[in-house]
Amino acid sequence: QLQASGGGLVQAGGSLRLSCAASGRDFSSRIMGWFRQAPGKEREFVANINWSGDRTSYADSVKGRFTISRDDSKNTLYLQMDSLKPEDTAVYYCAVGRVGGSVVHRLTLLYDYWGQGTQVTVSS
Repeated sequence: QLQASGGGLVQAGGSLRLSCAASGRDFSSRIMGWFRQAPGKEREFVANINWSGDRTSYADSVKGRFTISRDDSKNTLYLQMDSLKPEDTAVYYCAVGRVGGSVVHRLTLLYDYWGQGTQVTVSS
């Protein structure tokens, strides 16, 4: 139901744009978010956005470099990643939050649906 794409190999300082296409359900009233998981580490919050798209929240590590957005007419969530660093290397997952969720919700257990992940590798 969630298909993430757009990952790849990029040099430090470069940019990538991730997309997450939703199908099968209407997620327009829910928060959506991006998480990432590096090898040997737990999955961590990256960014999320509310149902109307006017409220967003970012992890401190990506604030000012990443931008989350959504286009409900296309059932798609985006993550624009600029000024990438080697420490951004991870598998990136999109997720849909529980009904009634908020952008303050950053824990993985508060998200019901997950995409399959897309690999982002940043070389130094």
